Amino acid sequence: MITPIFRQAQPGDTSRCYHIESTAYEGDEAATREKIATRIAQYPEGFLVMELDGEIIGFINSGCAIEVVMSDEEFKELIGHDAMAPNVVIMSVVLDPAHQGKGYSSMLMQTFVEQMRGMGKQTIHLMCKDRHVDLYEHFGYQYVRPSSSDHGGMAWHEMVMKL
Repeated sequence: MITPIFRQAQPGDTSRCYHIESTAYEGDEAATREKIATRIAQYPEGFLVMELDGEIIGFINSGCAIEVVMSDEEFKELIGHDAMAPNVVIMSVVLDPAHQGKGYSSMLMQTFVEQMRGMGKQTIHLMCKDRHVDLYEHFGYQYVRPSSSDHGGMAWHEMVMKL
């Protein structure tokens, strides 16, 4: 197995990240190219990419907030984001479908959590679909509640990890 490289996203990564996002997520739940570009530009410290053989195969992007409101659609464009805030809100956890099922998502999540812990963050929040609740519990997240968000016309669940 080739060892992946982890790094902060850069503006030149926007197209590849958008391609992965749009192939891995269903319909309207995928972030637009513009939202991905905004997230890279405004908070690269919270946008971790995973490379294999020089190609990005996955990423996690996030923002930070003092008060976390998971159903806040504007936050997905980093409106209200505060890099110094103690709470991380993950917006995308995505792996190229060609690389899924090989343990890379665990490495990606582990590296992201370690980086956020190293930055002194207190919690990491995310929303996921029913089928991913067990996966995130395996990573150490706790179930909070069903979300009021209907992002992409789907049902979501709020999860949190205390660091």
